[in-house]
Amino acid sequence: MNFRLILFAVAILFGVGASIPTLFNTTKGPKLVKGLDLQGGLHMLLGVKTDEAIKSKIKSLASSVKYFSDDEDIIIDGLKLADSSVSFAVLDKDEMPKMDKMLSEIKGLDIKKEGEKYSISFTDEEQKLIKDFAIKQAVDTIRNRLDQFGLSEPTVAKQGKDKILVELPGIKTPEEEQRARELIAKAAYLELMAVDEKKADQAYTLSPEEAKEYGDLILEDAKRKNVKYIVNEVAVLDGSMMTDARVAYDQSHQPIITFSLNSAGGKIFGKFSGDNVGNRMAVVLDGKVYSAPVIRERIGGGHGQISGGFTVSEAHDVAIALRSGALLAPVTLLEKRSVGPSLGADSIRQSMIALVLGFVLVFVFMIVYYGYAGFIADIALLANLFLIIAIMAMFGATLTLPGMAGIVLTVGMAVDANVIINERVRELLHAGKSIKLSLEKGYDNAMTAILDANITTLIAAVVLYAYGTGPIKGFALTISIGILASMLTAIVGTHGIYDFLLPRIEKSKNLRKWFGIKKGEK
Repeated sequence: MNFRLILFAVAILFGVGASIPTLFNTTKGPKLVKGLDLQGGLHMLLGVKTDEAIKSKIKSLASSVKYFSDDEDIIIDGLKLADSSVSFAVLDKDEMPKMDKMLSEIKGLDIKKEGEKYSISFTDEEQKLIKDFAIKQAVDTIRNRLDQFGLSEPTVAKQGKDKILVELPGIKTPEEEQRARELIAKAAYLELMAVDEKKADQAYTLSPEEAKEYGDLILEDAKRKNVKYIVNEVAVLDGSMMTDARVAYDQSHQPIITFSLNSAGGKIFGKFSGDNVGNRMAVVLDGKVYSAPVIRERIGGGHGQISGGFTVSEAHDVAIALRSGALLAPVTLLEKRSVGPSLGADSIRQSMIALVLGFVLVFVFMIVYYGYAGFIADIALLANLFLIIAIMAMFGATLTLPGMAGIVLTVGMAVDANVIINERVRELLHAGKSIKLSLEKGYDNAMTAILDANITTLIAAVVLYAYGTGPIKGFALTISIGILASMLTAIVGTHGIYDFLLPRIEKSKNLRKWFGIKKGEK
């Protein structure tokens, strides 16, 4: 049984079948997605405020100190936050070794002590690491948000020292653009904070500076700008302990956001709610209070909810932002430009002309030079093109202009293997070997050269994909798929066709017709 030919036939059927939705733009089936340069969209350059990352980490450090002291019954006084440090005092000197041990387990701290007073900040080296991580985390978080938002293959990549490039294909309306920008820029920093009930009536009279003197913050309501709350500056816990966030509906069918906490967060949440029955706890998102319910009983299980008059789309976007994680440092829009689809239409037309012209010239050359062997190679080339489109469509890949250039380049590369094979076969025929032996030995002798050439190119393409961004990745992906497909079609496929046609070739003995060998060459 000719397993090579069967495998080749299956590959062709798969390639043609999976390419139909893309080629004919059908409503069903996986299709190639056009990139920003082909269908238009939004190009943005974002800046990352890395200094804010230090403040966020300091807040988390202060929360850790407060939780540890409460959990270990260590009495501390004057817990205060500055932009880059936390200060407090341990009232019982006998408890200081416990605090010292806890702080020593946190890497990168610069701890200064004067008697029972502590001043804690991060070392210069640790601050640099925090800033670098903030940029990397922003890239990963924004990419994750846009993936959950439903955008196909957005480009999100670090550019320069502290900038992020974002390209969103398919963004056409101002509404889509505004929603995407809000999702990208939303810090999604969730905090559960204790309302300072003793000073609640002073929320409208104290200035922010005066509140800070008491270790408090004055925050506005998210929807009602005239409503203010005074809360403890150090949060009970923050979004770093959250594991999930989903949209749900309350009894009046209004959208709310439910969230879940990890085991540590659930433990803190349960202890705080149990110790503060009758007091309020503010649910704060990005510095705005969305709700401040009264705690009626201990809340176990590590679950909570955010209600704040959301629309359905707002609730979904906030849930996406919470699920993907808070931005450690806020981002700002430095540059924005819209790319019109007319560029894509021109690019597609010119690339298709290049692809068709390149394919026709290669197709004709192979037949003229190698005869039927060239036509067999052309069948493999055609199968290779269908396989590239099919595989990219199956994986939901984005086709960019460099990707189309990669397809054009693959047209030439795809026949390289058959050129090498045909030349080896012709050499053996010139030496007087039989057609069957020439074909077998021709494939064997060509294999080393084909593998070397394709593997080295594939390695380069993999490196480009791993370290490249946007269009470079598209080019590398196309080349990689083209190389693997050509290995299948050129080595396995054409060999299967020759096995099937061998009796006819031996009966014909017309080497000019089958292999392009002229009379007198043998």
